[in-house]
Amino acid sequence: METSTFVYDGDCAFCTRCAEFIERRIPTGTRVLPWQFADLDALGLTAAECEEAVQWVGADGARAAGPDAIARLLGDSNPFWRIAGAGLRFPPVRAAAWPAYRWVARNRHRLPGGTAACAVPSARRD
Repeated sequence: METSTFVYDGDCAFCTRCAEFIERRIPTGTRVLPWQFADLDALGLTAAECEEAVQWVGADGARAAGPDAIARLLGDSNPFWRIAGAGLRFPPVRAAAWPAYRWVARNRHRLPGGTAACAVPSARRD
């Protein structure tokens, strides 16, 4: 694979708004695309993984999910965003980032830009 790829849920308006922010504000060579239009087999991902969290697949095949994927994406940007990505990888911050990420994922339909289509099925929220 020539470039890294960041995959998000294209059915979720909140996730799509976040991806649009990335494309507008964070200069990166990483491809940003919805998992529904990605070649998941080529990326080594499953639909279940992509429904669970954002995914990052490096050009070298390395993978990360959730806030770790966001940190990798930021690490592939300019110095300002690289510092933010390094901060997200700092162990105490990383430990707090996962519960925060899971809360956002469960409540993304309630956040600005979210719609009913963003809701995680109730069976997986519990």
